[in-house]
Amino acid sequence: MNLEQLQSFVEVARTGHFTRAAALLHLAQPSLSRQISTLESDLGAELFHRARGNITLTDAGESLLPLARRMLADAESVRHEMQELAGLKKGRVRLGATPTLCVSLVPDVLTAFHAAYPGIDLHLTEQGSRGLLDELAGGALDLALIVTSEDRTAPVASLQRTPLLTEELVVVASVNSTHLAGRASLTLAELAELPQITYHQSYDLREATSQAFHAAGLAPNLVLEGSEMDAVLRCVERGLGVAVVPAMVMLDRPRLCSVRLTDPGLSRTVSLAHRNDVSPTRAAQAMQEMIFDTANLLASSSVSTRGLVTRVS
Repeated sequence: MNLEQLQSFVEVARTGHFTRAAALLHLAQPSLSRQISTLESDLGAELFHRARGNITLTDAGESLLPLARRMLADAESVRHEMQELAGLKKGRVRLGATPTLCVSLVPDVLTAFHAAYPGIDLHLTEQGSRGLLDELAGGALDLALIVTSEDRTAPVASLQRTPLLTEELVVVASVNSTHLAGRASLTLAELAELPQITYHQSYDLREATSQAFHAAGLAPNLVLEGSEMDAVLRCVERGLGVAVVPAMVMLDRPRLCSVRLTDPGLSRTVSLAHRNDVSPTRAAQAMQEMIFDTANLLASSSVSTRGLVTRVS
């Protein structure tokens, strides 16, 4: 078994087609077929059901696929680690983060990191915490910024999570609207009466607020559903309604105002996750330090002085 065979296997599994996989790998189809056949012979099991126009994984293939992906990811990490031996002039960091963190914490982290290490390639993956932990465990990410309200998976032994910040969820509105005029805070019952812009059903922040309304026996006045955080904030800025967002989102948003949410208040913890069964690359270590430094700076920002964001020691 070699890495080239595993790469061929993963590509055929992904495309479900030998000819298409061969083209993507820049191989002749007979060469690709020989690689797969040799791999099957070495393993003593067929990996694909081969039917005309329909290539699917066997049970053995299903078992091998996540292992093969992880082995390829680990091999790539080794290559980048070797590049870094001369110093942090070359390398790569694959960072994952939730959508809400991609509009708050992450831009500050990436800006500072790129200024300090311009030769390091940065790859950012944006999705919910559950998906990020899956990719991290599979070797597709070096680090992942997750939030506890979105992380409902059982702990994985190979992953370590370090809490960074605790932040409140606040209610935001346009500075030109009257939705929050004269208010220093807002109860959940009062929020339910206001026109609210919310997130798609698949959005984890939508689930957190929906659960709070349900537990209180309240039906929110939902007037618009946005697909992503940026879309929701733009609609709020135009005065279409209010929204519930993490406190850090308010940084550098002069067209928005916010009040605290009470009775009950909602909060979440931002954590940094990484694999503890492999040694991180030097670039990943530098990124981890930059994330800690940025979290410390945010904990001393204006949202922190209002008690909305606090550093987890």
